[in-house]
Amino acid sequence: MRLIPLIIAGIVTAFMYYFIIERDSLLAFASTETATEDGAEPAAEETVEIASNVVRVVAMHSEARQIDSAVIVRGETEAERQIDVLAETSGLVTSQPLRKGAFVEKDQIICEIDPGTRPSTLAEAKARLIEANAGVPTAMARVQEASARLDEAKINDNAASKLSKDGFASETRVASTQATVRAAEAAVAAATSGLDSAQAGIQAAEARVASAQKEIDRLTVRAPFAGLLESDTAEFGSLLQAQGPNGAHCATIIQLNPIKLVGFVPETEVNRVEQGAFGGARLASGVEVRGQVTFISRAADPTTRTFRVELEVPNDDLSIRDGQTAEIIIAAEGKSAHLLPQSALTLNDSGQLGVRVVTKDNEADFVPVTVLRDTIDGIWLAGLPEKADVIIIGQEYVVAGVPVEASYQETNE
Repeated sequence: MRLIPLIIAGIVTAFMYYFIIERDSLLAFASTETATEDGAEPAAEETVEIASNVVRVVAMHSEARQIDSAVIVRGETEAERQIDVLAETSGLVTSQPLRKGAFVEKDQIICEIDPGTRPSTLAEAKARLIEANAGVPTAMARVQEASARLDEAKINDNAASKLSKDGFASETRVASTQATVRAAEAAVAAATSGLDSAQAGIQAAEARVASAQKEIDRLTVRAPFAGLLESDTAEFGSLLQAQGPNGAHCATIIQLNPIKLVGFVPETEVNRVEQGAFGGARLASGVEVRGQVTFISRAADPTTRTFRVELEVPNDDLSIRDGQTAEIIIAAEGKSAHLLPQSALTLNDSGQLGVRVVTKDNEADFVPVTVLRDTIDGIWLAGLPEKADVIIIGQEYVVAGVPVEASYQETNE
């Protein structure tokens, strides 16, 4: 039973030997047989020479064309804005909740909080402000009275000083009038200080009024922008605690119009992307969208060494959701390229990607290429000369310098 597998293995080995090692002899034998069937009797030496020196291949005439070169990256959609709306004060919710998915306009009320004693606090602050304002006229009157007495004391002092020089007043009277002036100056300083204190009291009262009014304003939580509710608003009767670990959470709002396309471009391609460049994307759902580049990061991601790029896309019907996978294509400067079948690609001994071409001397040569774009019609390649005869069948059986006999395939433009 083991003899049959051994026989089969021997036959396969012999076949592979003649097909690979003795390939030239087989080709020569096949050429001889073909010639015999056609009634011709070519010389054996001529047949062997043709088979060993020239390799028949199929090639195509290719001419470079200008194409729009694009940067292609994978990314996702991202809401233009998303925010957790938090209440800035504590209290019981008195408004009926809005359910998630509802659309809210800018400045629309989404949560209302019970005012409690806050109106009383505001009334008290306003009363203290009125009281502080009432004290200002009295303080000003005292300043004016003290100033008048100071003027009178200065006049008396001046008169006493002149009489003393003429011998009509004693030095005691002069000293008394000077003391009166000093006392009047002190009274003016005290009255001025009282006026400053009254004005400071007004400012303090105004600050208390503003604080109380702000606290009341915080009872009404409004939407900062138009968007969709991503969560229910706070339930009626629930307690919002502004000092809690999670804050006083009222709702989450996202803005989806316009929506952003976010991708990460490799550092080798980032210089090809420009601010304002047009681009588009195909979402995982099959929807195609178009937009413009609005942001290119100046700092690379430390892990991936890629740069964040954002495109802004209209989303009037809100059909595009946040977080959808997208294949993003960004327009870049055009390049000269050849459209060839993908099967024409090959590797040289160094593992470099390229194609084999037919030279003017009818010899094979290897040309390194760069893949620009892969389409259903073929693959766009850069790196070839303006015109080239590219081998599309048989390129794996020749190397640089081998003579070839090419038959050309018509191209479909």
